Amino acid sequence: MINQITNLNDLRLFAEVVERGSFTAAARSLGLQTSKLSRHVRPLEKELGVRLLNRTSRNLSLTEVGRQFHLHCLA
Repeated sequence: MINQITNLNDLRLFAEVVERGSFTAAARSLGLQTSKLSRHVRPLEKELGVRLLNRTSRNLSLTEVGRQFHLHCLA
């Protein structure tokens, strides 16, 4: 799965979203617009061919694959 990633910065951005618990908090921390941050995470999911995050208008949670991938990002 990790062999396919072409932009390592996207791993850092994904990890920040997970650690902050939301796109809004992560974007604020990184000094980015929320929409721009989201535009980095969605292609990462597409590139990996898996959903990493479950998104609703009020909630953000990791999928099981997302949890495992987050551990790889931290390593």
